[in-house]
Amino acid sequence: MAVTSRPLGFAQWRYLVIYGIVLLVGLIFVARLFSLQIVNGSDYLAQAEDNRTAIISDPPARGLIYDRNGIVLARNIPSYTIVVTPADLPDDAGNVQQIYRDLSELTGVPVGGPVTEETLNAAKLFAPCVPGPSISDLVALGESNAPYEPVKIQCNVDEEIARIVEERASQWPGVDILIEPLRDYPTGSLTANIIGFLGPIPAILEQEYRALGFLPNRDKVGYAGVELTLNDLLIGTPGTRVVEVDVAGQVLRNLEPPVAPVAGSNVVLTIDTRLQQAAQASLQTAIEYWNDVFYGYYRISSGVVIAINPQTGEILAMAQTPTFENNRMARFIPAYYYRQLEQDPAHPLLNYAITAEFPPGSTFKLTTALGALNEGVVTPASVIDAPAIVRVLNTYSPTDEGKYEEYYDWTYTFYGETSGLGQLPFLKCIALSSDSCFYKVGGGYLPEVTGGGLGIWRLQEYARALGYDQQTGIELPAEYTGLIPDPTWKRIFKGENWSTGDTYLAGVGQGYVLATPLQVLVSAAIIANDGKFMQPTIVHEIQDNLGNVIQPFTPRLRWDITQDPLIRDFACDEDGDCELTGKMKTVSLDAVQQVQTGMRMAVTDSRGTLNRDFSFGNYPIAVAGKTGTAEYCDDVARLKNLCQRGEWPSHGWTVAYAPFDNPEIAVVVFLYNAGEGGRVAAPIVRDVMSAYFALKAIDTAQEITGNP
Repeated sequence: MAVTSRPLGFAQWRYLVIYGIVLLVGLIFVARLFSLQIVNGSDYLAQAEDNRTAIISDPPARGLIYDRNGIVLARNIPSYTIVVTPADLPDDAGNVQQIYRDLSELTGVPVGGPVTEETLNAAKLFAPCVPGPSISDLVALGESNAPYEPVKIQCNVDEEIARIVEERASQWPGVDILIEPLRDYPTGSLTANIIGFLGPIPAILEQEYRALGFLPNRDKVGYAGVELTLNDLLIGTPGTRVVEVDVAGQVLRNLEPPVAPVAGSNVVLTIDTRLQQAAQASLQTAIEYWNDVFYGYYRISSGVVIAINPQTGEILAMAQTPTFENNRMARFIPAYYYRQLEQDPAHPLLNYAITAEFPPGSTFKLTTALGALNEGVVTPASVIDAPAIVRVLNTYSPTDEGKYEEYYDWTYTFYGETSGLGQLPFLKCIALSSDSCFYKVGGGYLPEVTGGGLGIWRLQEYARALGYDQQTGIELPAEYTGLIPDPTWKRIFKGENWSTGDTYLAGVGQGYVLATPLQVLVSAAIIANDGKFMQPTIVHEIQDNLGNVIQPFTPRLRWDITQDPLIRDFACDEDGDCELTGKMKTVSLDAVQQVQTGMRMAVTDSRGTLNRDFSFGNYPIAVAGKTGTAEYCDDVARLKNLCQRGEWPSHGWTVAYAPFDNPEIAVVVFLYNAGEGGRVAAPIVRDVMSAYFALKAIDTAQEITGNP
């Protein structure tokens, strides 16, 4: 009998399991779709929009910098860069290699061999346009990152090479010329200490600048000079474009109307480039003469000349040596050149006008004289004996028995004269720059000068009223404050009590007193301007990018020492111990004018320090001034074993203004390790003043005739 088979039954529960699994999977898909489309739909839509849109920042043109006569000091010039866009290269590898060979022959950049992971990693270590990677590696690296982004092959090529590339555009698909703005400084090293230079956006400021639309690898910011301090005015505002891009990054179209970049504002400085050239030439010529001819060795290592209009505060010239070439920083800052400047013992990167502190020497006697006259320590008629050596009991505390110390007049220190300058009316002490006279006036000398003289506390008050011990506020970076010491300062920083000798030295601008050349100039300018402290400025006006004035120049009065009660009042006893009274006082105009007279006598008196043929003897314009010779002992002097008592090296100073009755210009000259200021620095002051009045005569004649 045949046996027939029956299909096995499928258990019902298995159907339920299968249906359950299918239903569960379906629910998961539905839930996921609900999450994607409904719950997080807006987020994913935004991400999708981000994937297809890009915000492109367009760089603005940096503002220009001019001098007061319209001479360009900083501008933007076109820089030509050869670029290759990987996506636009031919499909045929042979054609691509031929383009690479042609480019290599034109630029000198190697073609390169087979591209490997090792060569690509090596290329990543180089910044754009830095010699090293081959064309093949550069293009391959760019293609892997963004094939539609141009890859820089060689930067800052000659215009002739750029034209060759443009002429061969049809033969070299994918090769193009990118024109970028490059900062150029026509006056170069002449104004480098004022203008400064640009550099890449620092890493610490990257996020801040990105938020403003600037890109670290493209845009530059000021690193020194007015390029730094006025960077916010000069840098402009980037433009923006919202565009649609494909997956390779190629721009397809604008999604929103583009916003054009706004060029930075133009800045007109107070500097007169012609006067700057005259100051620089005189400074360098003088240093070369004294080093090569007179001393016969490299002695004067640096110097600075500053000219200001005392009535407006405008800086007319600010020249120095050594300096540096800021055009070498235009594209990038060469590491070797920067190290060379940084390691130079003369510090050419330093702006000597504001970022170097030196003992002001006898130029500081103007402060001591003003305070002594205003406090009644002396009168113009007071006669002070000025011997070659002043011997005084130097005490460090009221109970200190002390010991006698000798303080020398410059006539003894530099010329070995033992007779001194004799009996001098006080104003002649200014004219002849008597150290002995100012020792006594500053620190007291019984019975001639009672009550401890002016004293360090009151001296400090008058110094600050004349701009010392603080920044002047000029629009340049890294300005130093200088130092006017007092007993508290010495206890904290030197661990010693103040002595009578400390006051003696401070009264003649020595000891611990430090000042910048600009502070010395400002102090003389305040006196020349009848006590009015006009804010020193390097900025004449601000213009928009079309040349329209948006911020005209307005002289700003910081204070008037004859009107504003800036001086704290002290009550001093016969021993020179002083206490604050809580009152404030002004400086009398008569005291200011008496100091002016003393400065004028430095020129007119037969023994005056500026009454010499090589300075202002028989000068056709009435000049008043003060010389200074400041002994010093810094690290350089110690290294040369020059810090021997009585034989210290000395800096040379001279500060002067003219015309005497209506000052238009005040000039300070500082020369490092130059010796006597009246002999070395004064002739440079004369040269600068002569150049100023000659240029003024030329400008006046041109205005009258109408000739440019």
